[in-house]
Amino acid sequence: MSKGQAESVFAQRLRQVRQATGLSQKGLGIAAGLDRFVASTRINRYERSVSWPDLSVILKLAEVLSVPAPLLIAEDDKLAELIELFGRASKRKQGEVLKMLRSA
Repeated sequence: MSKGQAESVFAQRLRQVRQATGLSQKGLGIAAGLDRFVASTRINRYERSVSWPDLSVILKLAEVLSVPAPLLIAEDDKLAELIELFGRASKRKQGEVLKMLRSA
């Protein structure tokens, strides 16, 4: 995947997850520790693939959105769904899924 494709995937997933949580761009930015005067603009720029956040910002955004960070950059919709479901599962269920996948 090229950098441009990765930025586009990140932009789409960030917007989808943010909207699903009901957070505004400004609310997400402030919760992620961005200055309140630029929070909305920064999140808007991420969602339009105008700029690309540092890994530390991606990790913080994922934490605020309560999703695994890899979900935000997964290049495939099925992989993204798997990451999201796996992240929500209990540790016991995660272990069962890993065992099943290893034997497949």
